[in-house]
Amino acid sequence: MLKLTDDGAKITLQGQPQAGENGLFWFGAALLVGAVAVALAMSLLPERLAIGALALLIIGSFIFNRQRQQRKKAMSGVISSGILWVRNGELVHDNQGKREHITLVEGDKITLYGEQLQIVDATNLRKYHISGFDNVQEAQATKAILQGQPLNKRHVNIKMNSD
Repeated sequence: MLKLTDDGAKITLQGQPQAGENGLFWFGAALLVGAVAVALAMSLLPERLAIGALALLIIGSFIFNRQRQQRKKAMSGVISSGILWVRNGELVHDNQGKREHITLVEGDKITLYGEQLQIVDATNLRKYHISGFDNVQEAQATKAILQGQPLNKRHVNIKMNSD
């Protein structure tokens, strides 16, 4: 939903929120099972095999954590839910109380793909991918405001209510 403000617009994105820390739960569960297995191995197996089981648990934890960090890094810059406060050259993404201030620099390009926006830097490296707009007009209005263009009829539909 798009609401015009004095210096820009407030847009509520309707997309799905990013996956939370569900992976952390599964990591904890796997670590608990692994710790029980290592404890059992230490009581039943010879010392060398028990130490090997402990080493496997440590290596497995390291690999899982590394993959989780890479997945988290790949998801940075993806905005699909929450509220966007859009002004000329900047926007603020408010998602469940976490605010991220984003300022566009000279050389950043904004591209419209249907109901999605993509912001890339001067070297065509993706900085942000914004989706979750209600319609194409909201995405067009966001692009126009970020670029400092005045809004016109093709960007927004203004409805007057006489209450």
